[in-house]
Amino acid sequence: MAHLKLSGVSADGRLLLLFDEDGEGYTVEISPTLRRAVDQALRTGPRGDTPPRTEPTMSSTLRPRDIQDRIRSGETPEAVATAAGTTVEAIMPFVVPVLAEREHVAQRAQRSSVRRAAGDGGTPGARVLEDAVTAQMRSNDTKPDTVTWDSFRREDGRWTLTASYDAPRRSGTAHFTYDAPGNYVTADDDDARWLIGDLRPAPAAPAPADDLQQARQRRLAAVGTDELPFADDALDLVGTDPDQFTGPAADTTPAAPEPPEEAPAASEEPPAAQQDDPADARQRRPVQKKRGRASVPSWDEIMFGGES
Repeated sequence: MAHLKLSGVSADGRLLLLFDEDGEGYTVEISPTLRRAVDQALRTGPRGDTPPRTEPTMSSTLRPRDIQDRIRSGETPEAVATAAGTTVEAIMPFVVPVLAEREHVAQRAQRSSVRRAAGDGGTPGARVLEDAVTAQMRSNDTKPDTVTWDSFRREDGRWTLTASYDAPRRSGTAHFTYDAPGNYVTADDDDARWLIGDLRPAPAAPAPADDLQQARQRRLAAVGTDELPFADDALDLVGTDPDQFTGPAADTTPAAPEPPEEAPAASEEPPAAQQDDPADARQRRPVQKKRGRASVPSWDEIMFGGES
């Protein structure tokens, strides 16, 4: 008969975690029958001559409880043994019960319901995680039992459920958050959403930008529609002289008349005397005629006469 040692109770309080001398773990369901047997044993006291068994001892820098906490949080026995400064075989009596607990939690999580996060689309209706994963794997020509499940406990007390899969279209490790009291899971990443068939297709890539069209739009945006020329105004901007494309165009626009100078007072000098004075005629500024532009007489020419 194998002798088992009690290691603890599972996270949901339904199983006893046990291990034997070789470090192999076992679980026992805490049933009403077991509770009555334990109560009766406590009242009547121990029976038989079997000597009491002592806990396995080892030289380690970590306490057995610390070892189990680290294993429960997802570390491997090899990593914990290295941190404890001992061998894997020495810590296995404390590791095996926790590994059994993690396996039990993973099995229970697979039978829980899938709950979608707020704003997350997907298949409507209540679903069981195990059924959703089975349907997804079969639709991808993959056996559901090829998925490897595991779990570990987080610092906030919740459990993270992991599922490693390898399908023709996709492979990876999915992560779910398992709420043991509520008995439901939520997908934490795209691998988890794909594994239950809730991954949305990636949005289509935008069409390549048309640089010419964008330049036109920027030009139209910079010039308001009220400022655009129409009809005769547009013709004035373009011009109607064919010579403008072969050479410099002559400026035929008539010059604006110069502002008239203030007329001299009649009492200063008679007009007749001014006309007969040759010095005044020499001081008159000659009118510069511009090419292609009509000449406008100056005020002196109007008052005293001169060449036009």
